[in-house]
Order: sequence, then structure tokens, then C-alpha cells
Amino acid sequence: MFLRVAGRDENGNSDDVRPVGRRPTLLKVVGLTLAGALVLGAGAAGWVYWHLNDNITSVDINNALGDDRPPRAVTTPTDAGTASASPVPTGSLNILVLGSDSRTGAENQELGGGPEGGARSDTAMVVHLDAGRTAATVVSIPRDTLVTRPSCPLQDGGETYEQQNAMFNSAYAVGGPVCAVKTVETLTGVRMDHYVELDFAGFAKLVDALGGVTVTTEEDIDDEDSHLTLEAGTHHLDGEQALALARTRHGVGDGSDLGRIALQQQLVTALLTQISATSLLTDPAGLYRVADTVTGNLTTDTGLDSLGELIGLGESLRGLRAENVTTVTMPVVPAAWDRNRVVADEPEAGQLWESLR
Repeated sequence: MFLRVAGRDENGNSDDVRPVGRRPTLLKVVGLTLAGALVLGAGAAGWVYWHLNDNITSVDINNALGDDRPPRAVTTPTDAGTASASPVPTGSLNILVLGSDSRTGAENQELGGGPEGGARSDTAMVVHLDAGRTAATVVSIPRDTLVTRPSCPLQDGGETYEQQNAMFNSAYAVGGPVCAVKTVETLTGVRMDHYVELDFAGFAKLVDALGGVTVTTEEDIDDEDSHLTLEAGTHHLDGEQALALARTRHGVGDGSDLGRIALQQQLVTALLTQISATSLLTDPAGLYRVADTVTGNLTTDTGLDSLGELIGLGESLRGLRAENVTTVTMPVVPAAWDRNRVVADEPEAGQLWESLR
């Protein structure tokens, strides 16, 4: 099933933003994997736990951006009266999840990442967890959205210039995770409490570690750019094929980024199905392969850069049911001056972000 995305149809009418129903999203994939890591951490030798912990790469986004940001949601630790080092907050939480086409490393280049030394955020989702962790909203931001890209701090002490009508995914290219977060916060007015990034190679390895993923396509796909050719029907894909599906845009629908987002949402659902089918929680070896793959290819902010913190996040999602997860795409319309780009459809987009503050 392809999920419906918010925007305009061919007649200019606004699409409804529809809930996923009983189909979970990326949020549940991450949550189940991380919660499963708790079992591994408790049952495996200490060196395994520390190996996974050392795998994680982090970026100090809070220190780089300082205080000139949207306010945090008020949180109250549930274990305030104990010595717990990682209490589960009861306030709402917003997490920016990026999939990057990183050019770093031979594996990413072989998978279509391009020349060494650059990257873009080809997939961007704002995951909003409600205060009680019993409901969630996942909002996809089309990469082709034209935005005001703010001035961003650089590692060498310099800054990028503010740019009007910049492509959304250019923020990562010019300023990395820090600029991606600042651009999302400027666009939405919503504080990003955490940041999570997975690159080409990491995604493909995750799918392979799960034994592949089964998807059903409703139309033939033939995309020269992603090198994917599939007839309509059900297919079991390996990691490289799944990555090609996630990158496909010219082979489906009208060739826009909105069609690709629908494919990505379907793929996330299929991944969760595969995780459930492989019984990871009762398969220590399989769980280790997945946990090693995830942590070894993950970049987070410093608030999620330890296995303990990731496990805490995963544990907090145990009460989140699939029917209480909604996936939408930020409402957009074609830009008047460039029909190949989109801009936020107001006031609908602003109302959506307001609901997440």
C-alpha cells in the first residue's frame, strides 16, 4: 500500500493528511531495535556492550547552536526520586531523522553516493513523540522544498551565509548536521531535541542484516538514476535493492519527490514487518548483527551518543501502539517561479508545525 502524502492533486485541490492506521513507521523500527538492544546488553558479555557503545558517532549540536533556538518542551523525569542516570521524560520530544547520500567511504560511493567529500540529506523526517509516549507523528519534509537557509556555524569557526529560496537538502551539504537542524528549526519553529542520521551504506547493511525486506509495488518501476527495475508485484529485496527503492523518484508517479516519500514510508513499514518476522528478541546472534549494524552506521547528537541513552529511548516507546502513529508529509505546492521545486503550503504547513510544539 502506498501512503497518501499531503499536497495538491493535479486539479489543485488539497489532499487530506491521513493517519497510517495500523501500519507503523520508522519510529517503531528504531524503537524495537533499540529496545531489543537492552536484552543484548543484559545478556551478552560486557565487551559486546562496550563495542556497540563505541560504534556510535555523535555531533555536539547543542553547543554549536547555543541558545538562539526554539524553546524546549517542558519535561519531567519519571524517575526523579531515584538515582537513575537516564530517566524517561514525560514531556513531548522531537527527533530529526535524516538519511544522507554521504560520499564518505568506498561503500557509499559504490551505492551511488557520488564523489568523495560531500553529502545531502535526501530523506528528512521529524518524529514527534507525545508527552506520554503513547502517540507519535512523523512528518516528512520533501528534499526539493525551497526554504530560507539560515546562517550556520562551521567547525572552523566561520559561518555560512543566509540564503533565500535554497533547496532544503542543501543545508546538510553546506553545514552538515548542525545546519540541517538549524534549517529545520527555522522552517518549523519547533525545537529538535535530538538528531539521528543513517547513510547509504548503513541502510543497505541494516536491510541485509535483517535478511532482506519484502515489498509490493503497485506499478512497474524503471529508474535509470537509482538503477532499479521492478515489475508491479511482490518482491524480496536485498540491501542494495531496498536502497535503490528508497532513492527512486523518476520511475514512479509524476517523478516528484512526493512519490519517493511514499515509497520510503512503505519501505519503513516493510522493515518493521521483517524485524517482527525474524524474532530478533529471541535470537541473540541476529540481534547482535542488527545492533552492530545500526550503531556502526549511526550519527546522533551528544544526547543520544551512548547505548544506554539509545536503550532508554527505545524503552520509552514500548507503550506506543501502531494505530497511534501518524505519518504525513509537510503540505507543499509547486513554487510559482520553478515548477520543479515546492514551497510550504500555508497556512496548512504552519498549522501542522504548531501542533507539534
